[in-house]
Order: sequence, then structure tokens, then C-alpha cells
Amino acid sequence: MLLTVDIGNTNIVMGLMQEMTLITSFRINTQVSRTSDEYGVMLLELLRNKNINISDIEGVIISSVVPDIMYSFNNSIKRYLNKKPLIVGAGLKTGLFIRTDNPRMVGSDRIVNSVAGDVLYGGPCIVIDFGTSTTYDIVNEKHEFIGGVITPGIRISADVMVQRSAQLPHIEIKKPTSILDCKNTVTSMQAGIVYGYIGQVEYIVKKIKEEMNCKNLKVIATGGLAKIIKGTTNVIQEFDGLLTLKGLVLIYKKNL
Repeated sequence: MLLTVDIGNTNIVMGLMQEMTLITSFRINTQVSRTSDEYGVMLLELLRNKNINISDIEGVIISSVVPDIMYSFNNSIKRYLNKKPLIVGAGLKTGLFIRTDNPRMVGSDRIVNSVAGDVLYGGPCIVIDFGTSTTYDIVNEKHEFIGGVITPGIRISADVMVQRSAQLPHIEIKKPTSILDCKNTVTSMQAGIVYGYIGQVEYIVKKIKEEMNCKNLKVIATGGLAKIIKGTTNVIQEFDGLLTLKGLVLIYKKNL
């Protein structure tokens, strides 16, 4: 089994993968204050609760957009799992040519998602990751990552509205039955956030297709909040909640 680790700004998602099949997964909060011992003990306990033996883990690969956490987390893998993890970054083979002004500045999660979208679903494509931020990553027909768009995530948009408005409450992110069914503050906020976000997704995808002159550009969605959007618009053709972990498996295989 391969331990795939996606370290994001909000959560660390870990998946034990057998090829492209998820065996089990864990999700913990991203905290830069934890030591390598704290991460190591936590990881061993999570594995023990799932009846996973350390000896069954053949390798580890990590994608991280939180540099401050990497020293502690990397050391925890080495000390407690006795594995030297592959870190997605410069020098690792991905199969994609990064055609941007500064390839080193592109988040590793965006590269991983783009690899998975291109290999598993075919290019040209847009991969939309609905996470802390929402990223739209574009791969052309030559298997080149040519950039993309980054916007505030759905949750961030809602939180900022609450922080800047004294009388607005924290809300659950969900789509009201109808945009006209907004009889109170909560449903009015939900309609504004969700329907507004749907409009944003549709417009950005439309503009990318226009400027690439590619009407058949495939659109793949992933990320924790993708399920809210995917069923409400026809611009998303594929949804894959495991896309990032699958991308990590693909990159690991290229670097054996």
C-alpha cells in the first residue's frame, strides 16, 4: 500500500491507496505547532485503529502547500514509519510540462490534480478543486499545465461576509430549494453564496473555453465542497473526490 498525503491550509488528508483504490483515509486539522513526535504518535494511532500494519506501507508521497509544517511532518514519517517520503516539487517527475512564469511557485496540489485530470480523464481539461481556495487548473492538448485561476473558496466567502457584518450569522453551506425560497436571513445568505458561486464557476469556465478556443474542454471537479456545486450546473462533466490522492499515486509510480 502507498500512503498518500495531501497537506492543505485547513486539513491534512491521508489516504492508503492500493493502486487507484482507496483502502482507508484519515483527516486531521493542519497545525504548524505540532512536533514530529506529536504527528508520529497521532499517525500510529490512526493506523492502529484501522488495523493497518506499518510493514504493509510500501512508500509515502506528500503534496504540501504549507511549508511551515514540512520539517515536523517529514521527520515524523521517517522516524515512526521508517520511510523516506517523496515530496512533490522541483526535481520530481510528473509527466507535465509546467508552462508558467515561475513553475516553482505553482502549488504542488495544483500539479497533482492536473496530472490526475490529464491521465485519468484526458486533456485538454480544467480541474476545479473546491477547497480553502478554489483553483481552476488548465492542461492543454500537449499535456502542458498552462496556468489557471484562483478564487476565494466557498467557506472563506461565507466567513468573510459574517466577519464584516455584525448581524449576519454563521451558516451551513447548502443550496436552498429555490432562489425564491429565501424567507429568512440564513436562507438568503445560503442562496447568495451558493447561487453566486455557481455563476462564478460557469463564467470562469466559459471564459477559459473562449480564450482557448476549445468548446470541448473537459471539466473535472474535486475537493470537499465540490458536491454542492456539481449537481447544479452542466459545465462540470466529472466529479472525483479522490483525484488528488490518485494523482499522488501516478506521480509516485513515475519516480520509482
